[in-house]
Amino acid sequence: MVRRATISLRPALFLSGFILTLPVLIGIGAAWKTKSEVADLQASHRALELENASFRSATDELTTQITSLEAAIRDIGARSALDPNVARTMDKLPALVKASAMGGSTEPDRTAAQRTLSFLGTPEDTFGLLRTLLESLESRLSTVSRTVDRRNALAAATPSIWPAKGWLTSTMGRRSDPITGGADFHAGLDIAGERGQPVFATAAGTVTHVGYQGGYGNLIVLDHGFGLQTRYGHLLNYTVKQGARVNRGDVIGHVGNTGRSTGYHLHYEVLANGKLLNPLQLLSQQKPRDQ
Repeated sequence: MVRRATISLRPALFLSGFILTLPVLIGIGAAWKTKSEVADLQASHRALELENASFRSATDELTTQITSLEAAIRDIGARSALDPNVARTMDKLPALVKASAMGGSTEPDRTAAQRTLSFLGTPEDTFGLLRTLLESLESRLSTVSRTVDRRNALAAATPSIWPAKGWLTSTMGRRSDPITGGADFHAGLDIAGERGQPVFATAAGTVTHVGYQGGYGNLIVLDHGFGLQTRYGHLLNYTVKQGARVNRGDVIGHVGNTGRSTGYHLHYEVLANGKLLNPLQLLSQQKPRDQ
């Protein structure tokens, strides 16, 4: 007896087709996955390129700032040195005069910088912090530079040299009047010398008076700024005009015997904010004439 089995054709065909197309579907899926991964890699590469470009730009900016700071530091160092004699003289100036040339604190805020460093995270944070610190240092150096300039200006304005060569015949203070013999207060120094010897500006300044004035005779007055003023009396003549700018050591006139005077000499006074200073306290150790 023979048995017959009937198999449906449609499921068989479907199964055969699935078996045949499965590798194709797997291949397509792998291709899509690969394409997606490639796209992700390309996007990541573009992001890295942008990030690298940003870091290069930030690095170039920081390098420029560092170069600028180095130049500023060299410049300040070159301008900060003072002649020791002038520096010692400046120390003897009244506090009010020195205060007019002083700036604010020049110490960096190290605590704030250390506190900020503790919050560093990404490289962007690092570059941002470094940029901020460099800008802060530039601002601080600018302040220091202005302070150095003011100090140098005060140094140039400080009367620190002898105004003439000769012999010191009278100092500041009480004395007997050389003409009447009575009690007298002498407001400055008298330096005796030969007729026509040069008289020097003892500091940089502006000529505010040139002319005859009572007991001073022929008088020159210099305004040095910072409240400092010097007077040169009994002159023979003048070599400067009112309004002229002079530097320390410039010849402004010559020793004479004009006004209330008993012989050829220079009368020299120093004032700070309108008050007399003892010129001997401000002069360098050099004598008016080598003995």
